[in-house]
Amino acid sequence: MYTDDDVAALYEVLNPWGPGDDFYLERVMAAGSVLDVGCGPGGLLRRARDEGHTGRLCGLDPDHAALTRARRRSDVEWVEGRAADLTAAGEFELAVMTGNAFQELVGDDDLTASLAAIRRALAGGGRFAFETRNPGTREWESWRPENGTDVVDDSGRELRVWHHVEAVVDGLVTLTETTGTRDGTPLRVDRATLRFTAAGTLDALLTAAGFTVEERYGWWDRRPFAPDSRLIITVARASDG
Repeated sequence: MYTDDDVAALYEVLNPWGPGDDFYLERVMAAGSVLDVGCGPGGLLRRARDEGHTGRLCGLDPDHAALTRARRRSDVEWVEGRAADLTAAGEFELAVMTGNAFQELVGDDDLTASLAAIRRALAGGGRFAFETRNPGTREWESWRPENGTDVVDDSGRELRVWHHVEAVVDGLVTLTETTGTRDGTPLRVDRATLRFTAAGTLDALLTAAGFTVEERYGWWDRRPFAPDSRLIITVARASDG
């Protein structure tokens, strides 16, 4: 078996610091109070403290095992829960969702409630920065077992992680992620559904939630978004009302 704690530790091995983290870190360091929605093991906020951030940092995630790892750092607030259940009101200058966490807001009701809760948590004029994969590039077509990743986890185990797409229906991609040995023996299989949302639909959802899109990029170097961009990177401003 590969436990929830093992998976939480493996996440940071599979997702080392990269240009996307630098993009968000720059904004975090410029804000006095930050909410990281879907913070996982908390790498972004931990780095912000290491870089000298002295304001309020709060990470939110429903994954207990991931937050257990995050809570090894006690100078950051860690809250277990979902975005839709946020009760904060006007408390943050910046909210972020990194690592394509936005795509885990699958149902219409959950997505709408989550955006409303994030808007409510922000002070007037606060920013919400996030990214999601562009459905136009159909990235899920590359999520096949033969494109798996070989990795060595924190315990020194040589593993392979691979994906298999089960269904693509109305912008919802259901897939399995298998963590196994290098010879292909499964140790754990997780199933998930991710939502792929076009840029125009994103803008309509954000407007309905009380946001105005201020910046839109197609990659972390701030190149403009285009139909063939891999990502839709958005920075939206909360209305002042």
